[in-house]
Amino acid sequence: MSLKPGRQQNMTHTTLMPLPVTGRDTPAAESAPPSRRLDLPIEGMTCAACVRRVEKAVRKVPGVIEASVNFATQRATVTFEPELTGRDELVRAVVDAGYGVAPLAQPAAAGAPASAPEEAADREHARARRDLLLSAALSIPLVAIGMSHGAIAALDGAFGRWLQLALATAVLAIPGRRFFHGALAALRHRTADMNTLVSLGVGSAWLYSAVAVLAPGVFPHGEHHAPPVYFEAAGAIVTFVLLGKTLEAKAKKRLTDAVRGLVALRPAEAAKMLGTDLVQVPVEALEPGDRVRVRPGERIPSDGRVIEGKSSVDESMLTGESMPLHKIEGDVVYAGTLNQTGALTVRVTRAAADTALAGIVRAVEDAQGSKAPIAALADRVSAVFVPVVLGIATLSFTVWLALDPTADGFAVALQHFVAVLVIACPCALGLATPAAVAVATGRGAELGVLVKGGAALEAASRVDLVLLDKTGTLTTGRPVLTEVVAAEGWSDLEVLGLAASVEQSSEHPIARAIVLGARARGALVEEATGFAAEPGSGASAHVAAREVRVGTAEWAGGAALPEGLSEEAARLAELGHTPTFVSIDGRVAGLISIADRPTPDARAAVLALERLGIGVAMLSGDRKATAEAVARELGIREVIAEVRPQDKARVVAERRAAGHTVAMVGDGINDAPALAGAHVGIAIGHGVDVALAAVDMVLMQGGVAVLPRALELARAALRNIKENLFWAFIYNVVGIPIAAGALSRFGWSLSPVIASLAMAMSSVSVLANSLRLRRFGRAS
Repeated sequence: MSLKPGRQQNMTHTTLMPLPVTGRDTPAAESAPPSRRLDLPIEGMTCAACVRRVEKAVRKVPGVIEASVNFATQRATVTFEPELTGRDELVRAVVDAGYGVAPLAQPAAAGAPASAPEEAADREHARARRDLLLSAALSIPLVAIGMSHGAIAALDGAFGRWLQLALATAVLAIPGRRFFHGALAALRHRTADMNTLVSLGVGSAWLYSAVAVLAPGVFPHGEHHAPPVYFEAAGAIVTFVLLGKTLEAKAKKRLTDAVRGLVALRPAEAAKMLGTDLVQVPVEALEPGDRVRVRPGERIPSDGRVIEGKSSVDESMLTGESMPLHKIEGDVVYAGTLNQTGALTVRVTRAAADTALAGIVRAVEDAQGSKAPIAALADRVSAVFVPVVLGIATLSFTVWLALDPTADGFAVALQHFVAVLVIACPCALGLATPAAVAVATGRGAELGVLVKGGAALEAASRVDLVLLDKTGTLTTGRPVLTEVVAAEGWSDLEVLGLAASVEQSSEHPIARAIVLGARARGALVEEATGFAAEPGSGASAHVAAREVRVGTAEWAGGAALPEGLSEEAARLAELGHTPTFVSIDGRVAGLISIADRPTPDARAAVLALERLGIGVAMLSGDRKATAEAVARELGIREVIAEVRPQDKARVVAERRAAGHTVAMVGDGINDAPALAGAHVGIAIGHGVDVALAAVDMVLMQGGVAVLPRALELARAALRNIKENLFWAFIYNVVGIPIAAGALSRFGWSLSPVIASLAMAMSSVSVLANSLRLRRFGRAS
């Protein structure tokens, strides 16, 4: 059984064409103390500065190993030592920092987000919308009066100014109070955030205007002229910022559409059997051992095993198989899959929160809440953003007032001061990366690609070399018996039967192929004793007092092979088959040929990877000729053959050392060390395999055929992140100097009203750009 991974001794490396050498390296992970991870839904965060404040507060708690806060999903992910701290201490730290934590809710059955955070998000969106409508209703007449410039005679005078004062005061005191509350909370913690900028801006405009109305003599403006007021600016700023917050809240809800779609696959209730009665119960109430009845057209409520009935079940959401699978008594079924034709009685084997579907949802949530390394720059900028903006606004006010210390000059200086405060937008910086990661990982889940976090997404976008394990990745993973060649003195059925007698004790795929082939051909399969397997060589046992060996030529019978057998082995290897030798009592009696055919989409996947500029190499435990034959069929130009599973990690390390950004693609079990050692470990699996710890990405549906699309998605996500960061930075770099009046001599200036509109739209534009990733892979 020689030439399957784990049964060969030497490693042969055949390069049919050199690959480009580019890429990067990443440090190895350090060991961590025993820890627990907890997600906390945070309430009250308004910008990237809030993220830094929450992270800083939580990290100060003794026992906290790491804390990461995602502004887009409003969630803190905390890793801590449970012996030193717990949820109560972490919540207290968040509350002390001026924020809230959504209360615990009943666990969601499919691993979905708890209902409390969702309800909190809905309440915030409703509150923002309500405040927006009220603010607009008060600000529209306010702006109309302020911009009338005497066109309405009844409002051109003291009455009009007092009416503006009343309207503006109502705007700031009711819908605008949230900004002042947030600013005061930040001040109590000796920090500043977006609320600080907005409240200072609108507060300054309102305070100046109120003094101008209540005590006009403070700002002398000529004998017959009252000092100008900026009530309309204060009202418009609040309205536009609330408009931005409302649109932002709506867009944020769309970031997690993929998770809600997965959760929707699980029914809310199940028909539980109590004796002969059926009782409708919440899925969350099901426990292992319960019996449930599933009628045609219903989705299976929890993972379990069929104990009665037969039906076809659509498992495409987990396995990608387009054809329904026939299920009979004893078969395993999964939560969320669709029962189609017959009624089934299922015994529950997993609680709702432990199902395969729950695992997928949790993995997608974890990925959406994670950060990409590229976000580090935005995080550093956000840490100092607000203090720098306050400094620029103060400097602008001081310079303009120094240039013109009159009342008119004071009004101009105040306009620039307010414009700088309200145009600055730390929100866009905070949303640039997490919004794109959330949408990309959610879209990946819809396409059957599970990406385990922002770091994995970023690494996958830089991959320039893919190492593909042959068996089960490029091939079907279901080897079949093709030929038996017996030496003189033996028949084909004798050789096959003795080999199958040995291999019936093995779980190896080739062993199963030999046993199934022997039974199909009518060979005699006898009981064997003393079974032993030699990794990299083969297996042996005693059958009817004979010592039988199955494996490599050296393992089976040494260098001396019967006449013609070497030629037959070479011929079969050239066809891409795996020749396995059989010896009886130390003499080679024949060989058995096993073939594991490439998957129908493997060649197209290889070509697609090359079109992306990604090098492809195949790893195989098969002999050199067999591996090269498969590689030629698939168009792969580099082959690393006769490599044992434990050597694959070394191959990955060598390619990393050569400067490549390496993705290793395998089955996630035998290849675990190699997958863990690559920049990106990718497992060909199903929805039930999402817990594979060594991998960064699981191709849940479609096998290797979806690999190019997965890497394209990663590249699209990184481009999207860079676009978001570019526009977030450029917006502030260009907008703040214009608002400060640095370009006024060229006729470029911004009123506080326009500045507030620009600020409101900046974060919305970042979210809208991120949401474009939802269309990835869809026909235009």
